[in-house]
Amino acid sequence: MKTTMTFRSAFLRPVVAAALAIGLAAPALAAEGAPKPHREDWSFAGPFGHFDRAQLQRGFQVFKEVCASCHSAHLFAFRNLAQPGGPQFSEAQAKAVAESYQIQDGPNDAGDMFERPGRLSDRWPSPFPNEQAARASNGGAFPPDFSTLAKARTYEVGFPGFLVDVVTQYQEQGPDYIHALLNGYKETPPEGFSLPEGAHFNEYFPGHAIKMPPPLSADQVTYTDGTPQTVDQYSRDVVAFMMWLAEPHLEARKRLGFQVMIFLIVFAGLLYFTKKKVWKSVEH
Repeated sequence: MKTTMTFRSAFLRPVVAAALAIGLAAPALAAEGAPKPHREDWSFAGPFGHFDRAQLQRGFQVFKEVCASCHSAHLFAFRNLAQPGGPQFSEAQAKAVAESYQIQDGPNDAGDMFERPGRLSDRWPSPFPNEQAARASNGGAFPPDFSTLAKARTYEVGFPGFLVDVVTQYQEQGPDYIHALLNGYKETPPEGFSLPEGAHFNEYFPGHAIKMPPPLSADQVTYTDGTPQTVDQYSRDVVAFMMWLAEPHLEARKRLGFQVMIFLIVFAGLLYFTKKKVWKSVEH
């Protein structure tokens, strides 16, 4: 009996401690006053999600004309623009984009570096030669690389929300957060909030003081397909493009996962009927 009680105590202590931690943490998070990002309706969400090709092409336009002046994308190559599952530009269009950039190459026979037009095999050029130059041009802040940013960012969901996300397979907290961040700038901070010099108030950014000025404004990028040219639409499009950058094989992964589930269901049925056939003459 004593052994049983000792085992129960050892088992229950961490469970009770975890429950108390959750209960104490929830008010602390709420007290910070930072709103949670709104759950957006993304085409790529869910087990059958897919990318909207037109949205990816618009998102690339926003990235190219606005974001790429500060942010790099080291894992992104020009040839990816024409690959299946992505924006699906034609190879000629992707090549034209590549050739519009000058890429440093070399050394040549004289030992000197030189510049040449970009090729499909080249990766997206960084706007700064190194991190120190990037910080010097951005008030000490280092603009993060876009390659995996949509998967690297998230926000605190809390209890029991994270359990619901496990059941529903919701994995778009990163895109939700970035979309909210791009729309969360306020011209003036709340009364009593001390904003550091050179910073901007953003209600979704941790600490609310962000060095990046509002990157988007209405009618900043010209769309040719009639899509509204608003900050909300720009942010949706560029976030979708960032999600594709972070997971370019998302559609293939989800398609394969569905096929595997179908196979497992059929395989389980075959095993069941095989068992019934083999053991039907054996008394139980």
